[in-house]
Amino acid sequence: MESIREWQAYGYFFFTVFLVVILYAYILHLYRAEKKGTRNYEKYGKLALDDELDSAPVEPHEERSEAQVKKENKEQS
Repeated sequence: MESIREWQAYGYFFFTVFLVVILYAYILHLYRAEKKGTRNYEKYGKLALDDELDSAPVEPHEERSEAQVKKENKEQS
């Protein structure tokens, strides 16, 4: 019985460490994206304050043709 409890303790510890690493990696990703200028997360933060149906969108919606979407998907892969 002691063996099962030890395995549970080790599993809990390593899973917690794994989740902490994932959290810090995500925070680093957000920080780098903000620093590069690819995303402005302050605009998204305003969504909670300005949440009306007639509000202006945070990012403009661009109409793309199906050929453009396929081309972008090929470039990403």
